[in-house]
Amino acid sequence: MNTKTMIRAGLLTTVLLASAAPALADETKAPEAKPARSCFYMSDWDNWSAPNRKTLYMKVRNRDVYQVDLSSGSSLLTSPGVHLVSIQRGVDTVCGPLDLDLRVSDGWGMAMPIMAKKITKLTPEQVAAIPKKDRP
Repeated sequence: MNTKTMIRAGLLTTVLLASAAPALADETKAPEAKPARSCFYMSDWDNWSAPNRKTLYMKVRNRDVYQVDLSSGSSLLTSPGVHLVSIQRGVDTVCGPLDLDLRVSDGWGMAMPIMAKKITKLTPEQVAAIPKKDRP
């Protein structure tokens, strides 16, 4: 092998190693942890409150509080004497917004559908930060 061939082989090896380094570094990284899914059964739902037309707080198992952000809320939610109606189809497990089929009713007319867009289990600190009048 002559000197030019050896230099070319050395440069090619360097280029190949340099291009493979990022891929090798990615393999050594720990995979990102996904947030734990927090599910509950609708049969464990105890109470609810609505501080505004776009937010529900649901008390579950008499200790956990979930915040439900609504994409289509209703001004009825903040009216006195209204109640939520939950339509259950199949298993009553709630793990995400599509698992909720809620309607709000004043008891006189038709129940109006409300659409959940996000469900978040609140920490004890977040629950404590909710004004007492708005807690479920």
